[in-house]
Amino acid sequence: MSTKTDFKQVQLLVIPGPIELTDEVLYANAHPSVSHMSAGFAAVFAESIRMTRDVVRTATAQPFLISGSGTLGWDQVSANLVEPGESVLVLNTGYFGDGFADCLQTYGAQVDQLRADFGGTVDVAQVEQALQPKRYKIVTITHVDTSTGVLSNPQLVAEAVKKVSPDTLVVLDAVCAVASEEIQMDNWGIDVVITASQKGLGAPPGLSIVIASQEAMKVFETRSNPVTAYYVSWKKWLPIMKAYEGGSAAYFATPPVNLIHAYHESLSQITKASPSLDERLGLHSETSRRVKDAARELGLSQIPVGPEIAANGMTASSELVPAFLQRGVVVAGGLGTRKDLYFRIGHMGITAINPERGDVDRVIEVLKEVIAEATSRVNPP
Repeated sequence: MSTKTDFKQVQLLVIPGPIELTDEVLYANAHPSVSHMSAGFAAVFAESIRMTRDVVRTATAQPFLISGSGTLGWDQVSANLVEPGESVLVLNTGYFGDGFADCLQTYGAQVDQLRADFGGTVDVAQVEQALQPKRYKIVTITHVDTSTGVLSNPQLVAEAVKKVSPDTLVVLDAVCAVASEEIQMDNWGIDVVITASQKGLGAPPGLSIVIASQEAMKVFETRSNPVTAYYVSWKKWLPIMKAYEGGSAAYFATPPVNLIHAYHESLSQITKASPSLDERLGLHSETSRRVKDAARELGLSQIPVGPEIAANGMTASSELVPAFLQRGVVVAGGLGTRKDLYFRIGHMGITAINPERGDVDRVIEVLKEVIAEATSRVNPP
């Protein structure tokens, strides 16, 4: 008979997703296989949809929970909300801005980009200026670019967009932000939130999660041309989501039954248990400060150019990945053209909110060992 202790692993996983999971989430993921058409599963799916709204603080937006990577959210937006030839403005703060732009162009969008300097964000004044002469269907923001740990301010950007171009949809790529950064979808005027299960939401990888405002759904429902995709078409998925939330199962493609159980358990911990969502966000901020302060004291510079634009769920600094791995701590290398110049530490979910595990203490201890070793090689006695 398995016990919870059987789930403990030797290596500590502190990349910016997938992350360490609670035992309860691991057990939920090991749920016996059930029919995706069963009443019991329909109830779990329905509650997962409702709790998804709670995490991003929306009362009326429509969640889509679909098997796939977070990247599939780009396809959902590109296929369902943009028609060929329409203009999109991408606020590019790194590798994932490049990816979103590429996806939009693949579906026929005319994409303009405002590119931030490496480690920086796009100035809101630039956004307002770009919106003056041209109508954009969508403006995209990467809340946290996982490649650099740069944190954008979607509230300020959304305010600017709605002031200058009220009909333009604001799409927030929040794959590395939901449940580790503050998001108020309704209050900030965000039209679409894209995320995934394996980062701050604290579940295994494999679930593409998109939440679309009623304004975005109206744009979808009144489009002139058919959706140029099959699997990600909301024409297929909207009836499924509505059926499940209404308590009855429906079928288009088989949902990831076990993953939905795991996601449901994690959402229950985030939205209904202690610490509360607000407390979890505060703990992520506190954990981030500890890790970044430790790195700074050791002489490591950060990729974000200022603390106000540094993510709370991860830290990006100079490259030392193999030395961490030798000590049983798995961190991530860089991404993009400068990938060999830095490494990334994830501190989301249970690692951030449960100090009794000692994850952060271990990361800082190993960080000190790695820096000491590297320093001794450069400056031998």
